[in-house]
Amino acid sequence: METAINKSRVASVDAFRAITMVMMLFVNFYAGMSGIPHWMHHAAAKEDMLGLADIVFPAFLFAVGLSIPLAIGKRIDRGDSIMSIVGHILMRSLALLVMGVFMVNLSYYSSDGAMLSYRWYEILMAVAFILIWNDYPKRWPFYILRALGVGLLVFLYFVFNGKEPFAFHWWGILGLIGWAYLFCALLYLLSFRKLEIVAAMWFFVVTACVLNWAIPGGFLGDFPLFGWTSNALCFSGVLLTVVMQKSKKPGDLILFCLIAGLVMLAAFFVSHKFWIISKIKATPTWFFVCTAMYFPFFALLYYICDVARRTDWLGPIKPAGTATLTCYLIPYIMLPVQGMLGLYIKPLYHGGLGLLNALVLTAIVIFITWLISKIGIKLRI
Repeated sequence: METAINKSRVASVDAFRAITMVMMLFVNFYAGMSGIPHWMHHAAAKEDMLGLADIVFPAFLFAVGLSIPLAIGKRIDRGDSIMSIVGHILMRSLALLVMGVFMVNLSYYSSDGAMLSYRWYEILMAVAFILIWNDYPKRWPFYILRALGVGLLVFLYFVFNGKEPFAFHWWGILGLIGWAYLFCALLYLLSFRKLEIVAAMWFFVVTACVLNWAIPGGFLGDFPLFGWTSNALCFSGVLLTVVMQKSKKPGDLILFCLIAGLVMLAAFFVSHKFWIISKIKATPTWFFVCTAMYFPFFALLYYICDVARRTDWLGPIKPAGTATLTCYLIPYIMLPVQGMLGLYIKPLYHGGLGLLNALVLTAIVIFITWLISKIGIKLRI
């Protein structure tokens, strides 16, 4: 089965990414609603619990890792130099960091005395991202749109009106993904695409994740590049894709995923004796329980999508897997517009109706993502 996986797009990877994006939209839409079961929300910082919302961000990191060997392998195979690949990795990471920082500062924005209302600031921020990172045809007129986006982002920085100054409060979801991508992509590039080296690297990163909690003061400090739990989640995806590429037959990968899932489950029970399950604190226990689910779940998707070749069911959510960043940004335009139009109906933000509303909004975002992709709006970093 090795030949079927040596390509830049793999159906099971797209399916994993699409399901993760759908879940992220869904949990974001019902976040803050009342009357929703406690287990569907994020657990509190000191709460020893894995809420439904707590498995989405790590799944994103895992999905990023799944894509790294495919994307870098494609560039190596077409003859790109190592320096050009490193430059691409740095630019992708920078894009995620910039978006992450702006999104974090958005939560500190105040409309009082500001040139722009909160809603307009949010809309223009998302528009700037789209103008800068849209996948344009390689013709010079489109560079004007990109330059316009950069100018708009600079403008938003200078007109920022916050309860606190525009600053690096924390890196945000996209920023944390950016740091993990930077670390794991560069690390994978040093592996020469050899499974044994990737496996050794994975063991090192997971060990560092545990030592970061076991050693007072952490392992190699708290610099974002060494967010060891995030790196461990991302590099677990890297390892899985490399195993998939090297597998001689489908059963090899499926067996690996099942064994890996059991190993992670065992590690979870051991680690739980020392640390709570906490997404906010990024404990090793959280890492182990999440990967104990992701490995066997990916095996299921791999069997359905790449072995049985049943991908028709993926159609309605496919844009969430192939235009993920576009899908992520749409709510930053859609929700402010909804607010401006006064389309807030209170009963739709509570309990069962609230969950149904969250599902409908998720479907609308995916539809909009598909629709605008038809006119050439699809982000690519």
